[in-house]
Amino acid sequence: MFPQFITYLLEYIKYQEKIIFALLGIILGKSVAKAQFDEPVHKPYRKMEVDDMPIIETLEKLDYKELLSNYQLKHGKELKPVVRRKNSVVQVPTNLTCPKCSAPSSYLYANNGDKGQYQCKVCGCLFNQKNRFLKEAVFKCPHCQKTLEKIKERKDFYVFKCKNNDCSFYQRKINQMSKDEKERFKKDPQAFKVRYIFREFNFDFKPLSKETPEKPKVDLSRIYVSPHTLGLILTYHVNYGLSARKTAALMYDVHQVKISHQTILNYMNSVALITKPFVDNYPYQLSNSFCGDETYIRVKGRWHYLFFFFDAVKKIILSYPVSPNRDTLSAIKALDQVFQKLKVIPEDLMFVVDGNPIYILAQHYFAQHGIHFDIHKVIGLTNDDPVSTEYRPLKQIIERLNRSFKGNYRATTGFGSQEGSVSFVTLFVAYFNFLRPHTSLENKVPVIIPELEKMPNMPERWTKLIDLSQQFLVEQQSA
Repeated sequence: MFPQFITYLLEYIKYQEKIIFALLGIILGKSVAKAQFDEPVHKPYRKMEVDDMPIIETLEKLDYKELLSNYQLKHGKELKPVVRRKNSVVQVPTNLTCPKCSAPSSYLYANNGDKGQYQCKVCGCLFNQKNRFLKEAVFKCPHCQKTLEKIKERKDFYVFKCKNNDCSFYQRKINQMSKDEKERFKKDPQAFKVRYIFREFNFDFKPLSKETPEKPKVDLSRIYVSPHTLGLILTYHVNYGLSARKTAALMYDVHQVKISHQTILNYMNSVALITKPFVDNYPYQLSNSFCGDETYIRVKGRWHYLFFFFDAVKKIILSYPVSPNRDTLSAIKALDQVFQKLKVIPEDLMFVVDGNPIYILAQHYFAQHGIHFDIHKVIGLTNDDPVSTEYRPLKQIIERLNRSFKGNYRATTGFGSQEGSVSFVTLFVAYFNFLRPHTSLENKVPVIIPELEKMPNMPERWTKLIDLSQQFLVEQQSA
């Protein structure tokens, strides 16, 4: 009797559930009942792909006055300006000049009526007002040598596409499709990348340009604690990864020095701004094994990205920008910091990174500025391709660096400001490069400075590093 009653109650509950769903459907105007076999829809999104560099042809700039003189010498008469018809509807703007030879508007034809195309009578250049500046350089497809067409204008870059149907790149992509993919391509061509695409960046950023440091909040020459106490604070907070509050508590409990955690953070900011120029401009002796990766840190309650580039042999951190975005501009700035530390950019320069396409886009950007290097991508956790097999050890080294940083960062639980995050990272890099022994270097520091080696303990080394940084700033200001 009891099992039958339970069965009846379950059926009654299901019946009530149907009534509730029906009433909700009437109220909301749509069905809220879940289908019996409702599965999440799997839609395969196309991953971003970065193609090879295009063929860049820079057009020669000519002087129309010189061309007019050559014409007169060759033909024995002057090249006359364009004769306009009196009843002509189309007028050439008087301020318009040829983008190739700078000929004035009097030598320009309205080549196709009122559709906006002009032709220079002096040099024969065809252009319109929209693309006249693009005549300074022409991008061509590396597969078919056809001129690329600009199809999109984004905030930081322009997108060019090869629309030649006979292009070998396009034909190869089409032929590689399966029968099902071809059917889907007919219905949804945007789901496939079959055309050669190039992105021209227009960042307001100059490669190999150095930024000036900001002034610190606290003048270290006027602080109340002694240099040794400052060295102790740096040792606890940076070397051992203690939070500012724990460092303040330790200073009072062990050393009887009463100091607030905010004062410690202010000290960190001041020391970071003093040591950053020294860290960034030190003449490092580098190898040619560079690897890069990004990790996450919390700033103002939001995730930011810390980009590390690292000399895997010498164990030297070369680049460490913090950015709110994981984008191409951030990758460009990270690589630029590496280039600033190279006396001469070697021909065989290469970087080992993950599969993030921003590094390939950054490579294209620097190639446009005459800086060339190779990118080797180590993708995933398994060696599914020869490149990953060969260069995974370097990728594992940069991952180990990320774990070392996270061990120090974890106690901070994030930062309340952008400058706080930059200060912490700067001090970590100074500690890592100049003060932290490495087992792979026979327990030696990556960068050996005799003045630091003479110091008897870590607090004294921190104070000496600050002193060397101040001397560097004085030399830079007097130079």
